[in-house]
Amino acid sequence: MNQRLEKLTGWMKENNIDVCLVTSTENVFYLSGFYCVPHERLLGLAVFQESEPFLVCPGMEKHDAKSSGWNQEIIGYSDIENPWALVEKAVKNRINGARRIAVEKEHMNVERYEHVSKIFPTAEFISAEDKLKSLRMIKDASELKIIQEACALADYAIEVGVQELSEGKTELEVLSAVEFALKKKGVKKMSFATMVLTGKNAASPHGSPGQTKIQKGDLVLFDLGVVIDNYCSDITRTVAFGDINDKQREIYNTVLKAQRAAVEASRPGVSCAEIDLTARRIIEEAGYGEYFPHRLGHGLGISVHEAPNMTSANELILEEGMVYTIEPGIYVPNVAGVRIEDDIVITSNGAEMLTKFPKDLQIIK
Repeated sequence: MNQRLEKLTGWMKENNIDVCLVTSTENVFYLSGFYCVPHERLLGLAVFQESEPFLVCPGMEKHDAKSSGWNQEIIGYSDIENPWALVEKAVKNRINGARRIAVEKEHMNVERYEHVSKIFPTAEFISAEDKLKSLRMIKDASELKIIQEACALADYAIEVGVQELSEGKTELEVLSAVEFALKKKGVKKMSFATMVLTGKNAASPHGSPGQTKIQKGDLVLFDLGVVIDNYCSDITRTVAFGDINDKQREIYNTVLKAQRAAVEASRPGVSCAEIDLTARRIIEEAGYGEYFPHRLGHGLGISVHEAPNMTSANELILEEGMVYTIEPGIYVPNVAGVRIEDDIVITSNGAEMLTKFPKDLQIIK
């Protein structure tokens, strides 16, 4: 049994949990090494205190599950079989009844809950989320190596995007050039829908790229991420296309100051809340507090958004191995939209930068 499963079973023993049924793609991959997007079909990993775990997946994915390195039982099912009947049989071959079952309550839908309830009508259901989040929150050396590669490609993507800027070119034209360049590097998947937003559009934190043309005096915002071996990166840079006005420059420099201060404050023993507030206070003192409407950042790994949650309400203490984003922003309608985002890992010495594209204001002529 791998170390991740050993940590999970240790938690199960401490909490008298008989079965842990993991059903999300990300957590199944984290624990088993098998990555599968089953769409509406059932994917699951059943873990027990003493008995051997098993995977259940669509039959068409069974070969890939074996190839992933999983050497325990794999239950593959066809589209005309009831996978829950197979799950019930496999579980009951391992244990006689279950009093406490841990499930991913945030992921499991009502229909699946009803299936599990029929198998174990008297069982108490426990949330597995907090434990799985805490396990995934601390990255090991192999995970960090992959994330570093994803971050290097994110830096490259920003470099391509900046080089593609020219007057009259649309947001989508620049976006297409970025993703084409990444495809040539072997990148199969982005962490999320790539954003290239220019001018007024950049003042929408989650705007949608379109046919807007780049013009002199625009701030252009890039937000993108690359997936490598099922791990994500996430970077944002804002650059000026041609000379910008004093207000735009003030907004940019305020965001940059806040971002750098939050990076500097990131070290073991400090709370997530304090990191958020470090950046937020700077933006508020500059008079732009109402224009910073989102959290400072989020954890990063198999999911582009995972623990820890970098908000002023999260008193979780930072530890070595945590990877997260720092991405303050100011969005003033019809004036400017600026966000600067980096991925960092907490080390014994503080924050190590994983994304490294320059952050000083660049004016593209």
